[in-house]
Amino acid sequence: MSGLQNLFFPALAGGGVAVLLAATLLGGLVRGFTGFGFAMVFMPLASVVLGPVAALGLIWFIDLPVALPVAARSARQAEWREIVPLLVTATLALPAGVWLLTWLDRETMRWVLALLVLAAVGLMASGWRYHGRPTVSLSLGVGALSGLCNGMASIGGMPLAVFWLGAQRNDRHKTRANLQTFFGISTFISGAVLWWKGILTLQALLTAVPLFAVYAIGFWGGVHGFRLASEASFRRGAYLVIFLSALISLPLWDAMIGR
Repeated sequence: MSGLQNLFFPALAGGGVAVLLAATLLGGLVRGFTGFGFAMVFMPLASVVLGPVAALGLIWFIDLPVALPVAARSARQAEWREIVPLLVTATLALPAGVWLLTWLDRETMRWVLALLVLAAVGLMASGWRYHGRPTVSLSLGVGALSGLCNGMASIGGMPLAVFWLGAQRNDRHKTRANLQTFFGISTFISGAVLWWKGILTLQALLTAVPLFAVYAIGFWGGVHGFRLASEASFRRGAYLVIFLSALISLPLWDAMIGR
């Protein structure tokens, strides 16, 4: 067993492996249930044991086998007039996010990541809504913020979730289709940038292999929960899991629990 742990999870004790497994399962559950949120659950927790840079490379490999086929199925239901402007500006802003990730120190990045996620959940849970079709300038701004967050921590879905979940005219099916399609296309783009920056490593791929099996179980459970849940349950369940993950990851608790 120790040989396998050294292969897949080098330099991690049993507690660190348990955190990664729990973060992957919960993230997969949220991703399957809502169509977004894997990184918003996984990144704050994984960053505690791996650091933000290593966690970013790991999450790309874990989500890749799910993101692409799901995006292909969702593309027919997506609103491409909304997705294309977001993709353009997200792509342009992505390198700036990666630069911030590598420039900021580990603890500062953990604070930024956790606070961004907490702010996003607070905004979504507040009941904020806007009316009408989004303007071009709003779409471009949201896309740029998404690219920045994607480069920093693979949480590009966070501003998009606020953007689309906040639209009263979008039901949960349309929101899922938009998010899934966006993620599938942006996965190719972000992968090219992360490989160029040396963040996609062989070790990240090896670590992702056992975690993907856990992710698939969580994703399957989330998909079936989505089919059974009401609109209110759909939103509340996602908010709660994401909020708790970000709260637990705050560096504020490190000294208290000896982390």
